[in-house]
Amino acid sequence: MDEEPGLSDQYPTASPWPLFVALGLALSEVGVFVGLFPVAVFGLILFGGSVAGILTESGYVERPWPTLVGVGVTLAAIAAAIAVLQLPAAELVVSNIGEGPLFTRLVAVVIAGGVMAAMGGVGSIMEQSTV
Repeated sequence: MDEEPGLSDQYPTASPWPLFVALGLALSEVGVFVGLFPVAVFGLILFGGSVAGILTESGYVERPWPTLVGVGVTLAAIAAAIAVLQLPAAELVVSNIGEGPLFTRLVAVVIAGGVMAAMGGVGSIMEQSTV
């Protein structure tokens, strides 16, 4: 028996990121499709952060912050584009949040994307200030 359990000599321990990617994806799907606003926002943030973490750990990117900004901006842009293309202009008002199911869900995705982009930006600034 090995004294240090793990997958191989190259990877002495298993990565926790796949669990968080799956959990974030599941929570975001439940939140968006069922219409649970906080669950959708949390799930999307968990999913985006986990994707940034797994890409950083595997060596595809050096730092997670630009990836987090990219995922956040992409989510927000896609949700905003769907809102503009699918909803009448009269419904695209902040006072309609909670009234229409599609608009409320798209707002949740835009907010999650904005939070991710902000987190990535602040993380990048904080990292640069400590170096």
